[in-house]
Amino acid sequence: VQLQASGGGLVQAGGSLRLSCTASGRTFSNYAMGWFRQVPGKEREFVVGINWSSPGTYSADSVKGRFTISRDNAKNTMYLQMNTLKPEDTAIYYCAAAGRPLLGSDYARTRYYDIWGQGTQVTVSS
Repeated sequence: VQLQASGGGLVQAGGSLRLSCTASGRTFSNYAMGWFRQVPGKEREFVVGINWSSPGTYSADSVKGRFTISRDNAKNTMYLQMNTLKPEDTAIYYCAAAGRPLLGSDYARTRYYDIWGQGTQVTVSS
């Protein structure tokens, strides 16, 4: 079972990027999925999460109104649409899968996630 994150890059402040996370090896119909980010020297930070089989999402306050998570069940792929990017959004972004659906603040707890992708670098210039 693997997660492959892609779509990172360099963008100017105010710009947009869309990250993708493709799952392989199994279907994730009963999983929760999440995006996290990490800056060197700091702890991994929760960004946004979604359950694979239900419409609800949960976002960190820092990205509400700017970042949107979605999924394509047929393609086993999750997306993170990032708009109005800020320099403080610069980080390595990781996708992750939890072995069960999550609710509310549980999305933000890294210990619930069993599978992690390799990360993709997002750099926002000022």
